[in-house]
Amino acid sequence: MHNLKPIRQLLGVTQRAMAEGLGCTQGNIGNYEKGQTLPPDAAKNLIAFSATLGLVISYDHIYGGASLPKRKEVAHG
Repeated sequence: MHNLKPIRQLLGVTQRAMAEGLGCTQGNIGNYEKGQTLPPDAAKNLIAFSATLGLVISYDHIYGGASLPKRKEVAHG
């Protein structure tokens, strides 16, 4: 199992925005959130996409039991 949906919710993005960030379709995100296996390439893209939004995660946060970190607020200025 994986933590895609909690990560998406923590980031505050829609399935569509996450799909664009991961380079897949919104349907893929929906299927992943319903339990389809998240491929390693998608997990790698999720780590990179999350970092652009101020959330630093690893494979352990996605697949393992590591607690999700708090999202750092991005400074606007």
